[in-house]
Amino acid sequence: MTAKLSAGAQTAPPTASQSDQPDDRSLEKTRAEQDPASSASASIDVEHSEVDEKSLLRKIDWRLLPAVGVLYLLSFLDRSNVGNARIEGLTGDLSMTGNQYLTGLTLYFVGYVIFEVPCNIILKRTTPRFWLPTLTILWGIVATLMGIVQNLTGFFIARFFLGVTESGLFPGVVYYFSMWYKRRERQFRISLFFSAAALAGSFGGILAYGIGHMRGIVWENGWRWIFILEGIATVVVAVFAYWFIYNYPDTAEFLTDKERSFIRNRLAADSDATHDERFTWGNVAKALRDPKCWLYGLSFHTMSLPLYTFSLFLPSIIRDLGYTAANAQLLTIPPYAFAFITTLTVATFSEKYGQRAIPLIGSASFAMIGYIILLANTDPKSRPGISYTGTFFAAGGIYPATALALSWPAINVSGQTKRAVANGMQISIGNLGAVLGTQLYRANDGPRYIVGHSFALCYLFGNIVVSLILYLILKRENTRRDGITAEIKEVGELHGDWDGDDDARWRFQY
Repeated sequence: MTAKLSAGAQTAPPTASQSDQPDDRSLEKTRAEQDPASSASASIDVEHSEVDEKSLLRKIDWRLLPAVGVLYLLSFLDRSNVGNARIEGLTGDLSMTGNQYLTGLTLYFVGYVIFEVPCNIILKRTTPRFWLPTLTILWGIVATLMGIVQNLTGFFIARFFLGVTESGLFPGVVYYFSMWYKRRERQFRISLFFSAAALAGSFGGILAYGIGHMRGIVWENGWRWIFILEGIATVVVAVFAYWFIYNYPDTAEFLTDKERSFIRNRLAADSDATHDERFTWGNVAKALRDPKCWLYGLSFHTMSLPLYTFSLFLPSIIRDLGYTAANAQLLTIPPYAFAFITTLTVATFSEKYGQRAIPLIGSASFAMIGYIILLANTDPKSRPGISYTGTFFAAGGIYPATALALSWPAINVSGQTKRAVANGMQISIGNLGAVLGTQLYRANDGPRYIVGHSFALCYLFGNIVVSLILYLILKRENTRRDGITAEIKEVGELHGDWDGDDDARWRFQY
């Protein structure tokens, strides 16, 4: 067709009237010269129309969530299996007296808190594919070595370094998600990821029940095998993680060029993940100076005490109701399975209705019912079913509330470095609550554990107060900013004109 038109043009020159009318191609060329951005945008739109967003999200989910979920399941299993080991003879074999066992639990969180923020800075300066599997190998080795400690000092040292090596995983993955998902998509993924903690509790009970039958093989009691076998499994999985953990969209091998472009443009709608931000200490200081970042930390602080006291002491709580060690291991499974269900249910509700504070407050209130039941039962050994019912309420509220609390900075803090530091701050501040919690369930306090249960109840109420404060602050700030300027969602396009969440055009989710 083009050739014919050219030939025609040579043999029959256009009339004056014809030459005055530009053809379609001339118009397109003129428009492109006048507005190249519009032309490029049109080209991108054509490319993106070929990408199915829902299908792409499912593809990303299947590549990312199972991979990091397995690592977190192993992490929570390796930190909480000490509770299973305790009722399999740990304290007796290491000649622990008084509250020395509790001191070992505390040292884990001391290491965790100290190295939380540094680990997130290292992640920012390296890559997820290198840093996350490396951390997993390191804590897997430490977890394995816990199985061969011969005295109290060895136990203390192992618990401290287990905390050091596990400290970078959770905040690292939360930051990692922020580089893949839009703001309103992160909370649900973080909750899915955190639900692995509840699964770890169920698996821990099953594994401890089975491994406990290895007593008499090499060692008199089976607790050493719990650490050794579960630690070796962690190392093996971590080696493969170098191949199944991906970095960021621009280099992920499972994406096509069109999909990478599509992800970059969809993140630009409400995220700074597409900015090429270099690490600076000034951006670290922004997080440290922001009161909201400290409140996010306090939100998790008020959840970490009930979370970790529950996961570390549930086997002992159930055993002290009058059950054998083996049966107590099995009875830990149903409350954790219930917690897994409630975590996913509340996350779905929060995602569907765009609410954060309300479902968090509701979940914390649900957990409070559980501790009220546990405290109200004055004779747990005569009525074990009542106290056991209380553990379902506690687990069913603690886990979804914790997942929501942990997702808050991931969706509200803008600026890559500031968000990474804010996530690390949150876990560090939060785990100070766990440090306190590890000292509350003392050896002679069972079966009612009045001190421990009372602290957990008060902390849950404190979480409701903090959540209400954050709700009011964020809502008021959004209202103030509405009076200044309109919200802008195309954050990714503001490379040289964006001051993170301090910008009046940013809106918080509450």
